[in-house]
Amino acid sequence: MKYDYHMHFEYGTYDVDWAKGFFEAAAQRGLDEIGISEHSHTFPEFKQLYYDDLILDDSFVGKFQQQWLKHNKFKHTLDDYFEFMEKLKSAGYNAKTGIEVCNFQNQERVAEILKEYEFDYIIGSVHFIRGWAYDSKEIIDEWDNHSLHDIYEAYTQEIEHMVSSGLYDVLGHPYNIRLYRMIPDFDATAYLKRAVAALKKANMCVDVNTGTVYRYPIEEITPYYKFMKLAADAGLPIITSSDSHKPEDCGSYIKEAIEYVKGYGYTQGVMFEKRKRKMVPLG
Repeated sequence: MKYDYHMHFEYGTYDVDWAKGFFEAAAQRGLDEIGISEHSHTFPEFKQLYYDDLILDDSFVGKFQQQWLKHNKFKHTLDDYFEFMEKLKSAGYNAKTGIEVCNFQNQERVAEILKEYEFDYIIGSVHFIRGWAYDSKEIIDEWDNHSLHDIYEAYTQEIEHMVSSGLYDVLGHPYNIRLYRMIPDFDATAYLKRAVAALKKANMCVDVNTGTVYRYPIEEITPYYKFMKLAADAGLPIITSSDSHKPEDCGSYIKEAIEYVKGYGYTQGVMFEKRKRKMVPLG
């Protein structure tokens, strides 16, 4: 089986003629199934959580993030999303309905929002380190203000806090903090082991994500090889994903992702339906 469970409609609209491009790309790449995982910043239900957590002061980071929150965010309700997914199915385009939720501090509020909806799977992803959107190239200079030791520690703490909530099925793109080729000159294994242990305790899957191959300078599959080995040794299950934000990128490098994980002994991945897992052969 080949599948892609991590992609977003945010660059387009809830329009069948636009969204069908994801399904066309999936067919061209021989995928058996896809799942949509809209960002939580698509939905006004999560709006206050962003304003609570992000740096929004007069610093260059704060000013950028103020504008980021005003651009193309919070434009559809969760009800809109579920209605559109049903509309797609009625038009013959079947996909699982997921969501990707940011690493908010108030996980109790996240639980209140999520409990009202029947998702097929829920991805939790670290997108902010102490309120800073570290993956935004517009504020890449902020990296110079932190040691990589501090970044690895803070990132790992964010994982531990988020997954301890028990709300999530999958950890999105683990340790994509390498995305701008900020490679530590120290052994990061202790941090990676902490994250793997937290995922094991939470009974979560790993998102093997190819977005960092074609969208960022690092040009590698996430999680990188050291984390992937630890995940395999711990028996953590996986999903495969492209992190596509455009229709034509759906399924990108999924074949390579499957070959990558097979190198660590994986022969199966997880598919979901209404939060229930099914193990399927990869390839």
